[in-house]
Amino acid sequence: MNYQWYPGHMTKARRMMQENIKLIDLVIELVDARIPISSRNPDIDELGKGKSRIILLNKSDLADPVWNKKWVEYFSNQGMGVLEINSRTGMGIKSIQGLVQEVCKEKIERDRKRGIVNRPVRAMVVGIPNVGKSTFINSFAGKACAKTGNKPGVTKGKQWIRLNKGLELLDTPGIHKPKSKLGEYMVRSAETTFNEVDLVLMLIEPTTEVQTMDEYVLERIKNVKTPVVLVINKIDTVEREALLEVISVYSKAYPFAEVVPISAMKDRNTGELLEVIRKYLPEGPQYFPADMVTDQPERQIASEIIREKALYLLQDEVPHGIAVEIMSMKKRPDKDIVDVQATIYCERDSHKGIIIGKQGAMLKRIGSTARYDMQRLLGSPIYLQLWVKVKKDWRDSDFLLKNFGYDKKNI
Repeated sequence: MNYQWYPGHMTKARRMMQENIKLIDLVIELVDARIPISSRNPDIDELGKGKSRIILLNKSDLADPVWNKKWVEYFSNQGMGVLEINSRTGMGIKSIQGLVQEVCKEKIERDRKRGIVNRPVRAMVVGIPNVGKSTFINSFAGKACAKTGNKPGVTKGKQWIRLNKGLELLDTPGIHKPKSKLGEYMVRSAETTFNEVDLVLMLIEPTTEVQTMDEYVLERIKNVKTPVVLVINKIDTVEREALLEVISVYSKAYPFAEVVPISAMKDRNTGELLEVIRKYLPEGPQYFPADMVTDQPERQIASEIIREKALYLLQDEVPHGIAVEIMSMKKRPDKDIVDVQATIYCERDSHKGIIIGKQGAMLKRIGSTARYDMQRLLGSPIYLQLWVKVKKDWRDSDFLLKNFGYDKKNI
């Protein structure tokens, strides 16, 4: 009989690791150098089979140097890369990149032979609670990288931290079910749309394994009668043989009506994609005037512009819990100027300070960048006034969601 000795949050960590292990090339395990064996999760060796491994002896400056050397030798003999660090002081952090390249050299060479170029090593950081994992991630990622991940307010998926061209770190692993009523609204809205449109485009990157996020989407569309076209973007980053493997893997996962490889950045095959789209769109009456770009009211578009700029400028400083309400939008009777008053809502007092910024600097940036797009939309100069208010946990309030335009009745 097997007994689960560790608590629930470690069970969750194990499950998340199981879900995401196929997405990564390298497992970076953080242990306490003073008690390396006792501070390990016993499941990691099993779950990490077949992956490159690195052991980081954290807080090694607090441990006996003699024993540090013995532990380095012990783990090295098991085929793992080992490094002594202290994530709080930064000791040893700069040496990690070189060790990653060393332990993953076979993977890098294998990719090169398969025609896959410029593909960074993808790593997952694991460790038991209180071993210093969060401090390590902040220390490792915060000093030398630009963060990349899901775009603000759009896809709620995994978040990767790009440390440099050669290494990406999985920060928030796993595709999760919606964590709030807003998330439920967005998922339901997307699912309802599948059967209302003439064509669904599924956009992926050229990976030779079906990603967890993609599996989630494929599960959602399996009963959809609408034709689904697979669009493989970034084909400029892989060779032909690797691209053919991607097409084969995804074609086995779902009966796509068509598969169109493109490079949006290099403008390759985008014309072919438009032709495929036209093929599946039936002719019909002209529902809107020729000069009408969208059926959304100007207030709604204006609020989305402000929200987009706020999330873009704030990046990862503030989570996606931002809503914008246009309080007033009026054209002055004596001048060609539109006065717009809007309120940005966030969920925490600490977020409010970040949005406003030092002496209002961040709020001014949000306003100036939003004003530019709003002027293009309305064709008139804009005088924009912004306020910031806290509405705690608004994403889980049916009343507030409805006020902000996320009404279930409209789905």
